[in-house]
Amino acid sequence: MIGYLTPNYPLVAAFRTLTPTRSRPADRISRQIFKMAPKLSDYLPEDEIRASKGDLDRPISGLAMDSRRVLPGNLFFALPGRRADGNSFIDEAIQRGAVGIVAEKIPAATAARVTYIQVHDARRALAQVSQRYFGFPDKSLELVGVTGTNGKTTVTNLIKHLLSTSAQRVGLVGTVNYDLGARVVPSYRTTPESLELFGMLAQMRDAGCRQAAMEVSSHGIDQHRVLGMQFAVGVFTNLTRDHLDYHKTLDAYFEVKSRLFNGGIGTSPRAAVVNLDDEWGRRLAAEVPKHVRVVTFGESPEATVRAENVRLGFKGTALTLVWPEGRAEIESPFIGRYNVSNLLAAFAACYALGRDPAVIAIRLKSFPGVSGRMERIEEGQPYNVLVDYAHTDDALRNALGMLRAITPGRLFVVFGCGGNRDRTKRPLMTGAVQEFADFAWATADNPRGEQLAQIFSDMKAGVKAPDKITFVEDRRHAISLALDAAKPGDCLLIAGKGHETYQEFADTIVPFDDRQVVRELIGIKAIKPA
Repeated sequence: MIGYLTPNYPLVAAFRTLTPTRSRPADRISRQIFKMAPKLSDYLPEDEIRASKGDLDRPISGLAMDSRRVLPGNLFFALPGRRADGNSFIDEAIQRGAVGIVAEKIPAATAARVTYIQVHDARRALAQVSQRYFGFPDKSLELVGVTGTNGKTTVTNLIKHLLSTSAQRVGLVGTVNYDLGARVVPSYRTTPESLELFGMLAQMRDAGCRQAAMEVSSHGIDQHRVLGMQFAVGVFTNLTRDHLDYHKTLDAYFEVKSRLFNGGIGTSPRAAVVNLDDEWGRRLAAEVPKHVRVVTFGESPEATVRAENVRLGFKGTALTLVWPEGRAEIESPFIGRYNVSNLLAAFAACYALGRDPAVIAIRLKSFPGVSGRMERIEEGQPYNVLVDYAHTDDALRNALGMLRAITPGRLFVVFGCGGNRDRTKRPLMTGAVQEFADFAWATADNPRGEQLAQIFSDMKAGVKAPDKITFVEDRRHAISLALDAAKPGDCLLIAGKGHETYQEFADTIVPFDDRQVVRELIGIKAIKPA
């Protein structure tokens, strides 16, 4: 979280100069700073505390959930985790200057100068305290939360584009970056922890943003990262097989997603925008609470916002956009039927916010696209190269089915499966590729801590035409082989990593950008030997 949140440096400095044997600083400036400092008791009411030890009415300099980022005077939250227990880092947090500890149990050995607070659920407490600490920034913004397996990044970026004006900047929290109003910073997680989320929303509010679009992952919902957040609009794109290593079943996955709409995060959105072309979307639309306005979208004639007369092309898409009060002819640089769904989702979200549909329809035409989402690489080559983030069997099937229909020549694919993730989807991804591609190069994605041989073994279970696929360990080499095979009229899709600029291995992360690698290789291959 370095660079995402700015600490109160004067207050941290005042705590840093406070010696362990003194309860209050002696100098006048420090006394004034402490007088204005927030009190721990301001953010944790008694009815949320199971037990405590130490002074609750003490000043704090900020909040922390990572012991390595603790600054003097911080309140440290010891969060339970799948890999490590935050209680193991309490001593380190205290050594770094934490004056308060929030945990699900108070340690047997405690420090005299530290306040300990026991809560029922540390993650819930972090969300509640963070929201209060940053002054409920979500209530100052028209916040649009987008959830679903596929399309979140495209839809949030498109919503941001549609709502932005020359005088009004719109915040964004997503997979590619975080636009905080006054600055844009790289993203490290689709839906950050609640402390970072509320802190970033506060920066958007203070920078003058009045709207923000946010990708809301199932992990973010289940781990209380958006607990209590007030969304003006919730958007459901679709539900397909993904993250089943975490959720176990599609029904459990859907139950988590639906919390965004049914009050399961503590609040309900004012409006629910739901994909009526998706079977899980139809189920969700029927289950949304009565007090929440439902706006559906899709190509279904029953949808509130729908597309008619869709014409798909390699350079873009044309369609008739229909809403209750009117219709408009749209020509968009988007390609693919699933991007029609993304376009409808973003338009429907703005419609649910009360924006002028005619104005929004015009802005659809000028959307430049999203980095790493069907991003075309043009280096003068006589064939087409596209880089896309598709990393599920459903996303691959959608992408390749669309490209198959509009590609005059052969369709090639470079793809891989991430390590330490759902193994059951690997043969399904291979099967999806073999269903549409003339030839495929299976290679490394982000192996993480898993052996590539095991990943390949799982992927090979989906092979039905061995003569149409080869397995190449080095991703750069796989891309090079695919470029060598491409001829005029062919199309090469490089799938899985999209906007990512790195490759993740067991104990290291190395720079790797599919787009840059393609450009470099095309340039090298274009050099004719003397």
